[in-house]
Amino acid sequence: MIDHLRQMAIFARVVDEGSFRGAAKDLGLAPSRVSETVSELETYLGTTLLYRTTRRIGLTTEGRIFYERVVEMLRSAEAGLNELNANTLEPVGALRISMPAFLAGGPLTKAVADFSKLHSGVAFSVFYTDARMQLIEDGLDLSIRVGWLDDSTMMSRKLATGQRHLVVGTDYADGRDAPKRLGDMEDWDWIRFRMRPDGTEMTSPSGKVEQVIGNAQIEVDSIEAVYHLCTQNVGAAVLPSFLAEKGVADGKLVRLLPEWSLDPLGIYAVWPDKSRRESLTLMFVRFLADQSLC
Repeated sequence: MIDHLRQMAIFARVVDEGSFRGAAKDLGLAPSRVSETVSELETYLGTTLLYRTTRRIGLTTEGRIFYERVVEMLRSAEAGLNELNANTLEPVGALRISMPAFLAGGPLTKAVADFSKLHSGVAFSVFYTDARMQLIEDGLDLSIRVGWLDDSTMMSRKLATGQRHLVVGTDYADGRDAPKRLGDMEDWDWIRFRMRPDGTEMTSPSGKVEQVIGNAQIEVDSIEAVYHLCTQNVGAAVLPSFLAEKGVADGKLVRLLPEWSLDPLGIYAVWPDKSRRESLTLMFVRFLADQSLC
């Protein structure tokens, strides 16, 4: 039975990674050995668990049922290990997390580095992407999300409130009259971030709300790209405060309508209700909550 437990764990990793090669890389084994192990498990069970083609693998009906049971077993085992780790002085384990790519150069990345220095037994695999990843389907332990929370089945904790600034390139600003209200920028060029609404809405000091659409010649799916395009003087944009302030400090950007305000964005930690590494995940979330992230 003990040998088959190992085979089951390797089988689950193949499914999680989507290939024998990916599982082999993750486990530090030869791809041929991973394939042989799954075949041995299938022989023992007397059924085929995986469809194999030259390009991909897929679960059979029996494989899908068996995988669900194996995942439950692994989660229970890891939960037990996590409980023991929580009672030791030094946490041990691995965390797979995702966060928006624009946070790569911000305080959240520093927090990951600081936590890893404090706890050398914890390994991180961090996915930086502005595309939304799925916690369960992508095998994540934790996801950092900015501005939206719409999955009530997940656990979450608000870590900070992110401020945003309206900015434009220095040379672009020099060629136009400084706006006195948001409506003055209707004929300006804008750089659009694909994950946000087309319109930009701001509140005046008196509490009046205005919205502007403007002309967007360039649309991108990366906040870092928005920042760099802004410094190239091709239009105005809304940026996270730490990026906007960097550009202003470098003399590349000018902040517009500083007395007006943009709605802040919440920064959240989100994780599965039944995390495979619950204690370690919670420890890291608590650490993040104690940091200055904005």
